[in-house]
Amino acid sequence: MTSIPDSTLRALVDNLKSSDIFTPSSEGYLDSIRRWSETGVKQAGVVVMPTETDDVRTALLWAQEHGIDLAVKGGGHSVAGTSSSDGGLVIDLSRMNKVTADTEKKTLTVQGGAVWKDVDEAGAEHGLAAVGGTVNHTGVGGLTLGGGYGWLSGQYGLTIDNLLAATVVLADGQVVTASATENADLFWGLRGAGYNFGVVVDFTFQAYEQKTPVYAGIIAFTPDKLESVVEQLNVLFENPDPRSGAIIILAQPPGAPTIMVNVLVFYNGTNEEGSQRYAGLLALEPVVNMIEAIPYSLLNALQNPMATYGDRKSFKGLFYRTPMDAQFLRSMLDELNAKVQEHPDIIPAMLLECYDMRKICNVPLDATAFANRSLTQNGLLNLRWTDASKDGEYRAWAREIQAKFKAQFETQLNGEETAAVPQYINYAEPGDVIVNNIYGNNLERLRDVKAKYDPKNVFHKMHPVSRA
Repeated sequence: MTSIPDSTLRALVDNLKSSDIFTPSSEGYLDSIRRWSETGVKQAGVVVMPTETDDVRTALLWAQEHGIDLAVKGGGHSVAGTSSSDGGLVIDLSRMNKVTADTEKKTLTVQGGAVWKDVDEAGAEHGLAAVGGTVNHTGVGGLTLGGGYGWLSGQYGLTIDNLLAATVVLADGQVVTASATENADLFWGLRGAGYNFGVVVDFTFQAYEQKTPVYAGIIAFTPDKLESVVEQLNVLFENPDPRSGAIIILAQPPGAPTIMVNVLVFYNGTNEEGSQRYAGLLALEPVVNMIEAIPYSLLNALQNPMATYGDRKSFKGLFYRTPMDAQFLRSMLDELNAKVQEHPDIIPAMLLECYDMRKICNVPLDATAFANRSLTQNGLLNLRWTDASKDGEYRAWAREIQAKFKAQFETQLNGEETAAVPQYINYAEPGDVIVNNIYGNNLERLRDVKAKYDPKNVFHKMHPVSRA
């Protein structure tokens, strides 16, 4: 790591008003570069934690003036290190995490450094909920700017479909509002390719009344029940309900001798309605049943025990068409088990989301920059390990799994052409070439927006819009 000269740092420090600043010699520096995954950690030259927009602007302009690499951190969940910088500047927005509710308009205005726990809890104080991340320590900014699926998507669409406005610090230092009526082209680009245009310091979301508990929790089955579980999930796909959703998780719980078939279920209704919706699954006699009525504000914490900080991680986006293919998933479960037996230090988890996509698909593909609107379901292979020497080997294996899902998807397509991109951008690690163009038919328009708002490509860490 090349250090930043003291005189250059002084030019930054002297012009910041209310930020905490960390350099490699500072107490607290190691905490300032900590990330959800150790694979995302880089040795920054300086970390600035602003509490106001003026300091974001100052730091952004300083980095450009001195030719210093820039990264912006929200929740810090990038396993590839896109919210980190090797020797450069990190603008860490975590101190800008306030959430303000407008109960008359039912909106939530959220600062760019908030995580979804902040949003869920602030909304609950006013009987409101927003479409947000299903792991509540995920950053609001990263999830939103890439689209945003959540438990409420069946009813209300993507997170970006409920974004009303954003305040953005552009590369040239301008602070602008992006909405349907102001800088509408930027607003279009932010919704699905939003990493490319500036630092978003606040978002305003449409929220919805949510005063009653939800029916949710994990049920677990022994691996011999996989085919039966898939059969019941396919029945649910055939009879969609916008108030319901599920995630099938093939993972080995602590103390279990093998990969188990876990299903996280959700129903935005009463216990009676939820138990009726999932009667087929419950009849399969799960060995664990943790379903209960809980406040919505706790819903997005249910996966937290499987998504703790620390260790080395990789995740690879998967996608599939319904109905689920039980034979294919059996082969995946067997492969996960074999890998765990061969390499006891690796902890794999395969997650396949099961949402009602109809509300999402009601929005035209060109209405936002988001190119992933279709009935295709998303999935994720999440790996965790501790030995850095295994990074290459484990990532290569994960890409093999990813390739098998892609081949299976293409078999299901059977030559059918689709305008939507199957890969969800927030589940695509930079460097993975699973689709040729993550932005699909929106790429040309995005190039125009990029040229207007970030012509020098200052914001290029996460899926940069390619030049013509």
